[in-house]
Order: sequence, then C-alpha cells, then structure tokens
Amino acid sequence: MPVSVAEALKKIETTEVPPVQKAALAYSGGLDSSLCVELLRRKYGAKEIVAVNVDVGQGQEEIEAGLEKAKVLGIEPTRVDARQEFTEEWMAKAIQANSDYLGYPVSTSMTRQLIARKVAEIARETGCDALVEGSTGKGNDQYRMHNVFTLFAPGVTIIVPVRDFDLSREEEEEVCEAWGVPVTETIRGGDDKTMWCRSIASGAIKLDQELPDGVWMWYRPPAKAAKQPADITLTFEDGIPVALDGKRAPLAELVPALNVLGGEHEVGRIDMIEDGIMNLKSREIYEAPAATIILKAHRDLEQLCLTKDEVEFKKIVEHQWAHMVYHGEWFHPLKGALDAFVAATQPPVNGTLGVRLDRGNVTITSRHSDYALFHPMRYIDSGYQFDQRVCADAAKVRGLLFEILAWRRQKVEGK
Repeated sequence: MPVSVAEALKKIETTEVPPVQKAALAYSGGLDSSLCVELLRRKYGAKEIVAVNVDVGQGQEEIEAGLEKAKVLGIEPTRVDARQEFTEEWMAKAIQANSDYLGYPVSTSMTRQLIARKVAEIARETGCDALVEGSTGKGNDQYRMHNVFTLFAPGVTIIVPVRDFDLSREEEEEVCEAWGVPVTETIRGGDDKTMWCRSIASGAIKLDQELPDGVWMWYRPPAKAAKQPADITLTFEDGIPVALDGKRAPLAELVPALNVLGGEHEVGRIDMIEDGIMNLKSREIYEAPAATIILKAHRDLEQLCLTKDEVEFKKIVEHQWAHMVYHGEWFHPLKGALDAFVAATQPPVNGTLGVRLDRGNVTITSRHSDYALFHPMRYIDSGYQFDQRVCADAAKVRGLLFEILAWRRQKVEGK
C-alpha cells in the first residue's frame, strides 16, 4: 500500500512534543539520525543541536559519508574516536566471556551502549536539556540507549522521534525526500558494522527471503570462496588473541585480518531467528568471520587450561553476561561482577592453536599450552605408573548415593 507523505507529516504535526533548547544527538549519518536533525529544528524548535558522531570501528567510508551528509544538513558533528576503547575493553571482554546470545556474538548491543555513554557525557558537559537518538519502537536499541542515557545523564529528557511519531520506514523516506534530507541507505533496515560483527538489514529480512550475494562484505558464498583450506595459528595470552601465524598484532589489526581470511573460506555467515528484548522473534543476518574463529579457538583453549568446575560454572556466567549485554545492561552492577569472575579465570588461558578454515568450517588442528591441565596419565597406553586398583574404593564411595537410592526404590516398589 503506497505511503502518503501527507499522512506522515500529519502524524508529526499532531503529536505533542516536549520543548527543547539544546539537544545532544547520537548522529551516524544514517536515515534515522539524519531525519532527527530536521525534526529537532522543524518540530521541537531546538535552538542548538550538538550532533555526536562516535567511531566504534564502522569504517572510514561510513564515517566520511556521515560527515558529508552533515554538511548538507548544516551541522558540524563532534567527533569521538572510541575505536581503541571498543576494541581493547569491550571487544576483549566479549572474547573472554565467549559472547554468544542465541548464536549472535554480541556487537551492536555493545556499540549502542558505548555510543550512548559518549553522547550522554557530552550532553552533560555542554548543558543540553535533551538527549536524542534514532531508534524505532520495534527494535532493541531504544532500550539500550535509554538505560545508558538515564545512568550517565539523569534527569535529561530522552527523545526518540522515529518511535514517538510512530513513523514507518517508508514514511521516514517520504518525509526525508519532502524535506530535502539526504538518504544514502542501500539496504533497508540499515547496515550496522564494526570489526567484530556486521548486522545486515535488522528487522527487514522476511522469513524465507533469499539473500543476494551482494549483501556480504567479508563472507564469500560457495561459488566465490577459496577452494583450498587455509591453516593458521592463533596465540592467546590471558584469553586474548595476540598473534596470528606467530606475528604479534593488537586486536585492531588481528580481527580485520581474520575477517578477510575467514570470509574467503565461507566462515562467519549467521542466519538466525532471534528473540529480541520485547520477546518478539525476527530473522537476523550477521557476518562475523573473525568472531567465529576467535570464539571457537578461545573456548577450545579454555577446555584445555581450566578445570572442569571452572568451565561448567563459566558457562552459566557467560549465558548471563551475554543476556545482560544484549538487553542493554553493560553498566549494571551484576554485569560488572560477572566481568570480575571472567577476568579471574583468564590468566591460565595461554597457548597457541592450529586452526583450519575450509568451506565454512573452523577446525582445531593442534594445541599447545604450558598451562594445559592435560596429563599423560589419562592415556590408556601411556605407560605412566598409575595403580588402577586405588580407584575401586573411590568408585565405592561415589556409588554410596546409588546404594541408598536402590534401598529407597525397593521400599517404594514394595508398597
């Protein structure tokens, strides 16, 4: 059904809004945040707009595109380079926590909260009376941004225009065209990327919709992928990858290299049914070659270097960690306590793993760690002196419960 620009403008005209003098806007240059600029001027009557553009590793091309659109919109964004913070603190913690929410290596859920904190801090510093961001009412980001805005700029009015005017994507596009707001979005639903994971057209992909090969940035579909496997080594220190094929590099270099290499071998495509914060399901598409490789290797190394009790309990912590980060609770006190537990487990997670990348598969081919808990006594034919007879009494002790259960079962069956 065709969308009428008149109907969209009427929605905007008839909706009551709070007065705004000076607004801090989370500005990316995408459709939503660009429209927010004009809405602040035309509807909210903002006297001043402090647009904040935060670089979390989405790439120079996207940053430059946003700055070019800012010139057309007549704003000069405050630029914040948060790449190192995102990489060395947020992404590093995600690796150590084996971040996984239903199969998604949490990424956008982290960047939104980092961006919100930066915007809130600048709002406080510059005396803004409103915080503005471009989330929709159907997505997850409104909750993530709201939580962080509230924590770091308490009392400042939070405005989410697209949601509050109940605008559909088509209506946004129509209003932008009518008001001369530049639109450069090539994928409906947006393209959110960092070096850790790229989210493609969130909320816009239908259940059985086929994906064209052109949507991928790193991942190569089978017809275009490498035909021969690649064998690499990954070295970890304190649970963080520090070297690829023996060459040391920071995460900011190592992760992009693995994105390219993994993508060439069909690694990193994620096509999943995701349960959002509102408990509504959507089909979500991600590509994350580096995350797929690193997380598989990290889990394997933990199995080698941590005790069974640590591994089992850490899985519980990891589940809660990913759930909280996804749901916008990065700065929650419990999440900080989970960080502390995870960090306490990582000093022994050191070693080098051989990894084979082949047609979408990530296979561990070799393991070496000076901190490994693997002992030759476990080999059946190791020749290690181990008197098996000492286990007879141990087995009897461990079986005492089952002697009692048998006694009770006999009583029950004898009723």
